[in-house]
Amino acid sequence: MRKLTITHWIFIGIITGTAAGAVIGEPIVVIAEPMAEVFLRLLKMIIVPLIFTSIISGVLGLGDGRHLGRLGAKTIIYYMTTSTIAILTGLVLVNIIQPGVGAQIELSGSPQIVETEAKELWYIFIRMIPTNPIQAMVEADMLAVIFFSILLGIFITQLPEKGRLLLTDIFGYLFEAMMKLTQFIIYFAPIGVFGLIAKITATTGFSAFGSLLEFFLVVLAALLFHAFITLPILMLIIGRIKKPYRHFRAMTQALLTAFSTASSNATLPLTMECVEKNSGVSNKTSSFVLPLGATINMDGTALYECVVAIFIAQVYGIELTFAQQWLIVFTALLTSIGVAGIPMASLVAITIILKAVGLPLEGIGLIMITDRILDMCRTTVNVWSDSCGAVIIARTEGEETKLNEYQTMNKE
Repeated sequence: MRKLTITHWIFIGIITGTAAGAVIGEPIVVIAEPMAEVFLRLLKMIIVPLIFTSIISGVLGLGDGRHLGRLGAKTIIYYMTTSTIAILTGLVLVNIIQPGVGAQIELSGSPQIVETEAKELWYIFIRMIPTNPIQAMVEADMLAVIFFSILLGIFITQLPEKGRLLLTDIFGYLFEAMMKLTQFIIYFAPIGVFGLIAKITATTGFSAFGSLLEFFLVVLAALLFHAFITLPILMLIIGRIKKPYRHFRAMTQALLTAFSTASSNATLPLTMECVEKNSGVSNKTSSFVLPLGATINMDGTALYECVVAIFIAQVYGIELTFAQQWLIVFTALLTSIGVAGIPMASLVAITIILKAVGLPLEGIGLIMITDRILDMCRTTVNVWSDSCGAVIIARTEGEETKLNEYQTMNKE
């Protein structure tokens, strides 16, 4: 029993919840609903403090932007660009295939979709500026909380050294405490998953699983497109790597580790080794680009979050406007940065996105069935994107990598 991990217990929760809902039927709802509610309330409890401390801690970790230099600017631009492209890839596919439309799933949560003024994208940016940051935190207005946290972090870096170091330590320790609290709450995930799945199965039978299979295939197709089409094209055009598949071969060991562990941070040492020894990127570039990428570059995670939010809206029969979908895109981009590195980061990030657009958190129970396998896939895409970024940035810095040597050998 001691060898069972939280992942094993979640799978046990899924299996037993499905069985209980199918065998016992609606009477199980009396037990399952409180179990699910406790878990969802615990998730809601940590959203605001986790985002507030993680974003400020992350900004302070970057240091004064003036000192990042050219390499830092290129790295951040690359990460923001690829994450945005990944999100848009998922957005396009989920709107074309629409896996949640027509799903026979009864959910009790009441959507409170955020309306946009005149349906203009400008409202997204206006809404980011809180008139009262404390009120924004109380109301869980996530865009306003994120905006205020970024600004506060930036201006803390402008303080005299004594105050800056003090606040950096304080927010660093607060973030560590929130991570430990998050880990504690995740221990309740198997119970929450049991309650959510049992309730859904008892009320709707197995009709939900057809839509879930479509959802799974949409996410997988979007991840594969980003990994094998988008990123190689960027390597080809910007990095001038004529045969990107050679880099994929060089990264095989790290990618397999990322897939098996579902952790970018745990894979980081091996990622650096493969990028440096096999692809020939200098330590100067890899030691800056890759650790930063393991923290803020989450292409696969951001893509997944976007697809989940649209899928849940489709299940509820809600047709989101163009502006509301862009709100999801923008929030997914920010949250993929803000909660990177914590256990089951996407689960927490999804609650933030659903809260931002007014969708009930109950929908999380739907995607937990496929989450572990997709977590392994999106983590692999995260690591692959980090490594591609290291190669591309190295090439823009004038480095001659081993991938270029392969090209020279082929010419000869």
